[in-house]
Amino acid sequence: MTEAPPYKTAFPSLNMPNVVPEHFKDVWAPTLNKWGLSMKNAVEGVAEMTAVGLGLEQGAFKDAGRYGPHLLAPTASDLVKYGEKDTILAGFHSDLNFLTIHGRSRYPGLHIWARNTGKRIPVSIPPGRNLLVQAGKQLEHITGGLIKAGLHEVVVNEKTIGVIEQRRSEYPERPLIRISSTFFWHLSSDFDLEPIRDLKSRADTLKEANGEEKDDYPTLKVGEQVQNELRFIALMA
Repeated sequence: MTEAPPYKTAFPSLNMPNVVPEHFKDVWAPTLNKWGLSMKNAVEGVAEMTAVGLGLEQGAFKDAGRYGPHLLAPTASDLVKYGEKDTILAGFHSDLNFLTIHGRSRYPGLHIWARNTGKRIPVSIPPGRNLLVQAGKQLEHITGGLIKAGLHEVVVNEKTIGVIEQRRSEYPERPLIRISSTFFWHLSSDFDLEPIRDLKSRADTLKEANGEEKDDYPTLKVGEQVQNELRFIALMA
């Protein structure tokens, strides 16, 4: 799902090869690559549409992420242990990458926070071939804050409880495991991350009109931005 750059990256620890579990070595890569590449193709289409919508060249963002360390990262939650109402499965946060694309989980629970109202809104992805895309911090940075990273969390709610009861009745032999099928699309680690001047100007104009302070987005490498975020959440020394 990632393309090796034709140069030596300054951030090798952020571009490590995937670890394949020994017990699944024959099926792991082909299975996950099939789904992951489908997610990647979809989210790159969104990256292109975003660029066009902002008045940029269609490939502006996609090209900047050509060698990104994209990550298909399904997470599992045991709803036997953590299935009580209001249990937090993933705390309030925004993503450090450029765009995040979600498949539909069997069990609801994803919530987004509206920046204009401060309200928490449960997400409902319709059945079928539907995906959810959220902006990450790299997109916020490169647009100078014109597009903000989406705030979200995963919490067991009433609909989650309803699906748990339904699955227990209809599929008693199946484990009550909530899988979040999520793909994180990144800009290339060695790409210079700096706000696009016109977009930053538009963001600042909106801030001024709303009586808000302007945000500062310094120029740095994408790999540095990722490392800073990982240190902030204590996932990197």
